[in-house]
Amino acid sequence: MQKLRKKSTYEGNPVGLSDKACEEISHDLDRHLAALWVMYAQYHKHHWMVEGPQFRDIHLFLQEHYEEVNLQLDAVAERMTLLGYTPSTRLDKYQKLSYVEQEKEDVLHIRESLENDMKAERTIAVEFRKSIKLCIKHDDFGTKSMLEGFLFKIEDRAHHLEHFLGEDSLSIGFLHNENAVKN
Repeated sequence: MQKLRKKSTYEGNPVGLSDKACEEISHDLDRHLAALWVMYAQYHKHHWMVEGPQFRDIHLFLQEHYEEVNLQLDAVAERMTLLGYTPSTRLDKYQKLSYVEQEKEDVLHIRESLENDMKAERTIAVEFRKSIKLCIKHDDFGTKSMLEGFLFKIEDRAHHLEHFLGEDSLSIGFLHNENAVKN
């Protein structure tokens, strides 16, 4: 099989960024791509495994999340090609590059699954902020803009996960306290 080029080969970029900028930013983007693939798989797992009285709502909620992550990982890979680099495409490579650890294959309670998702989204948000700073350093405002838009959505996903994990205001304890005040 004849290769067109090796994965780590830089082919230049059409937008006038320095070679150093493209190399450093592409390295970060490849890490984000790996982390987003891990999130995609994890959201999908939770979507498949969710059970209980809120099954349908959580099932659809998680589907929205993995569909959004799928769009983000595609855009990250496309941006890498614009910067002149080939994104990683192997699952074993994603496991090595990702700064988010995928949970075990065991089926967990949905609360624990959502807690894991929120923790991972938080980690991704922190790493995206670092890359945004790197883009500013290299005057790569296109990648910066893309990452900022994704950061907003990542933070929004974390916020929605937080809501699912919040305390239920209609808990038994709340009702008992209310009745005690009336008596």
